[in-house]
Amino acid sequence: MAMRKSINFADIMLQTIQNIPIGDFHYELPDGQIARYPLPERDQSKLLIYNHQYLMEDCFFNLGNYLPAGAMLVSNQTRVIQARLNFRKLGGSAIELFCLGPVDELIAFEQAFVQPSPVVWKCLVGNSKRWKEGSLTKMIQVGGKEITLSARRIKQQHDFSEIEFSWDNQELSFAHVLELAGETPLPPYLKRKAEVSDKNNYQTIFARWEGSVAAPTAGLHFTQNLVTKLKDQGFNFDQVTLHVGAGTFKPVSSHTIGQHDMHAEHIIVSRETIQALIGQQAKAVIPIGTTSMRTLESLYWIACLLRKNIDIRQIQLPQWFPYDQPDCEGFSSGEALQCLLNYLDHHSTDQLAASTSLMIAPGYRFRMTHGLITNFHQPGSTLLLLVAALVGEGWKDAYHFALANNFRFLSYGDSCLFLPKST
Repeated sequence: MAMRKSINFADIMLQTIQNIPIGDFHYELPDGQIARYPLPERDQSKLLIYNHQYLMEDCFFNLGNYLPAGAMLVSNQTRVIQARLNFRKLGGSAIELFCLGPVDELIAFEQAFVQPSPVVWKCLVGNSKRWKEGSLTKMIQVGGKEITLSARRIKQQHDFSEIEFSWDNQELSFAHVLELAGETPLPPYLKRKAEVSDKNNYQTIFARWEGSVAAPTAGLHFTQNLVTKLKDQGFNFDQVTLHVGAGTFKPVSSHTIGQHDMHAEHIIVSRETIQALIGQQAKAVIPIGTTSMRTLESLYWIACLLRKNIDIRQIQLPQWFPYDQPDCEGFSSGEALQCLLNYLDHHSTDQLAASTSLMIAPGYRFRMTHGLITNFHQPGSTLLLLVAALVGEGWKDAYHFALANNFRFLSYGDSCLFLPKST
């Protein structure tokens, strides 16, 4: 008698998700509805509110009227670096170096920015064919004095170059050099050059730690006045850090999402935040932006990794890990958070540092979060997949409503509050 093969439902689920056509997440975005500049008052942007009961419009300053009672709002405290460095060769060719991160991934991002000359970073090189050899130089004004910033290409990798930066003032950190010499890395879809005002406009009020080449844009709608108002209404705030990489601009060019490689991004979460999340178990956790959501959801799956091996030091979460973990089904979010505290105790540290490539797509079951404050995202993007994972086909109703009612889209645009049925 022939034996039946056992069905691996986790494998079937993974294959089903990987076969989702990215074409299902395209929509027509008129160029005129892409916001090139922010509003003068951040908290006066439009707010689209979507849940299972209604779809409506209000002002972002009234956000607290629609949040679940006692909700915790979690922001991303990453700070955008002035990542674009423009040089000009002696022959006149313009070369742009877009700084991605330190080559030595064992160096914490915070440490990489305080280093003196020289440093070696991964960079995208614009007009690369015009720079075959030699060093690039740029003069910087510091306190009335000129210093020379030099760039030398050490190695060409598959999709980036290793660049050594050096400057003739050991008192200056690399962060200071970038602030003086660099430009704000505006998204390509804005189709304009960065202006002086973007240094402030493209930075959230939560920004603290340098490391991102793109802003966590949902945070751009918040002002100190609004934060004070929300706290008076009984809402709590906490923070995580995810340093946004250039991969956030990478379009999904494959036919299905299974063929798309998610970029790894560095996350840092403090002991205090993990403890606060444990105390919030009976109430909603609402991330401010997709980066905060990816960080919070990654915490659960990182705990699944660590409960099997608490001695891991370099934590790396693969993009498809959650979809093939049947043994995590009985693992509660509370148990996951306690596992993370045990890990911190075991390693005598107060910060969980890791990298995550987590792909959140339709079929994903949320473990740590109960809604989302976010902007309107590009057609066919992984960020739109994340929204669809949260509210299903309802994303189409929300986007059609926004397009019909002249909402402003993308980084400097208007905002949404998505609340799924269970919230």
